[in-house]
Amino acid sequence: MRWTWPWAARPDGAAARANEAPAERKHAGAGFVALQLTGEASWTRRDYAGLSREGFMRNPVGHRAVRLVSEAAAAVPLVLYDGTAELARHPLLDLLRRPNPRQQGAAFLEALYGTLLLAGNAYVERVETDGGGRELHLLRPDRVTVLCDAAGWPEALEHRVGSARRKIPLGEEGRALHLRLFHPLDDHYGFAPLEAALTALDTHNAAGRWNKALLDNSARPSGALVYAPKDGGGLTEEQYGRLKAELEDGYFGPTRAGRPLLLEGGLDWKTMGLSPKDMDFVEARNGAARDIALAAGVPPMLLGIKGDNTYANYAEANRAFYRLTILPLVGRTLAELTGFLAPAYGAGLRLWYDADAVEGLSAERDSLWARVGGADFLSDTEKRQAVGYGARGESEEKAGFRADQPRVP
Repeated sequence: MRWTWPWAARPDGAAARANEAPAERKHAGAGFVALQLTGEASWTRRDYAGLSREGFMRNPVGHRAVRLVSEAAAAVPLVLYDGTAELARHPLLDLLRRPNPRQQGAAFLEALYGTLLLAGNAYVERVETDGGGRELHLLRPDRVTVLCDAAGWPEALEHRVGSARRKIPLGEEGRALHLRLFHPLDDHYGFAPLEAALTALDTHNAAGRWNKALLDNSARPSGALVYAPKDGGGLTEEQYGRLKAELEDGYFGPTRAGRPLLLEGGLDWKTMGLSPKDMDFVEARNGAARDIALAAGVPPMLLGIKGDNTYANYAEANRAFYRLTILPLVGRTLAELTGFLAPAYGAGLRLWYDADAVEGLSAERDSLWARVGGADFLSDTEKRQAVGYGARGESEEKAGFRADQPRVP
């Protein structure tokens, strides 16, 4: 768009004032128009680095939501079944307890779940060591590219570190596993849950920066000091600079909050922004926080967000968190790990979680046991099967451990 300024060709314009001495140059000596056009919003990049930086490293709600999901999921006890028998000791369990020399099992799984939330993808590489052992390593999603065959099916991963590149095969005989969350528009990569809350993340971060700027400027919105003398004169360069310096020295900054502004004749203060009350600042920030929690699958009550008491109490919200977010995430991850790791140790092995050992579901477990225990029409074997145990003596004989040994190692 081209603007035509009506005073551009006036002889008393900029060309006529060029010969004036600086001290004699006047401000606001002639009428002027100041245009302020609202620009487009600035959004965080939709990639792993952008979401990690803005959604995890700089946003307290996103950080806590990701940590809450990943830590809770990594703390769920794992069990290994051979058919229907539960195994207390097995090399596969040892591998998951210590995947590599740098990480324990809980730290490895926490990083895996956190990567899934931030990238929608997680890449696990299986390494055969010289001594015949195995190790599991996580690969950063921003360093991995999925390679496809001529038919468009994934066949390998390309991992980049600096200028070095290496190819890791996928598939049943491959050494890598690609876990991904559902993406409606991509065949090979997953969709990060926090990406759906990108608008809320940017809103929450911008609200925090704006609040900090208000505190640095005496908690006052932006404004303009207007000089409109009755005689039509203007300010000299020296007067303009002195007035600006007095404003900055006397009224800007948090240590000068609440100081009254003393104006001489012809000066008037015009507010050029909205106050926090006008913007409904607190509610907008809480609304953005609720959207972030919703995208991560965390009840807002667990993150301390006020004004969203959907659940009757904290315990009910915690049970819903485990049932609707944690256990489905852990279940699908263990199913993928079973298909990736179990064939190397023999057929019939299956990884799963022990819901009875989850502290957040203890109330549901007590209720189930009470109902099953009071069912007189069920035999002892049927009661054991109803609560997830095998027939008496069945799993013990197959697994080869004593009857007084605990169920969960």
